[in-house]
Amino acid sequence: QVQLVESGGGLVQAGGSLGLSCTASGSIFSIDAMGWYRQAPGKQRELVAAITSDGSTMYADSGKGRFTISRDKAKNTVYLQMNSLKPEDTAVYYCNARVRVGVRDTGMDYWGKGTLVTVSS
Repeated sequence: QVQLVESGGGLVQAGGSLGLSCTASGSIFSIDAMGWYRQAPGKQRELVAAITSDGSTMYADSGKGRFTISRDKAKNTVYLQMNSLKPEDTAVYYCNARVRVGVRDTGMDYWGKGTLVTVSS
């Protein structure tokens, strides 16, 4: 019913920049929040950044000062601009959205399939 599609992953050298985007589509009444998570090999999935419907943002310490999350509400799209990338940023990055499909619904989490970001040293 709701689909999230990410784009923008790839290979970049340490110190470089990369921008990710994610667009939600389908039967969407409203989106409470959107965010980015990442999962590196052998590690748990962790939240990178999130943005709520009112524009409030939150960043994990790992990306604070280097990453910027933004959104285009009209397009149901969230962006993650990553600067000064480090090898430890290498991970599969997943888009998440807490979506209400109807006025009576509580928010439910939907996930994209992920996009791989590889940062070489």
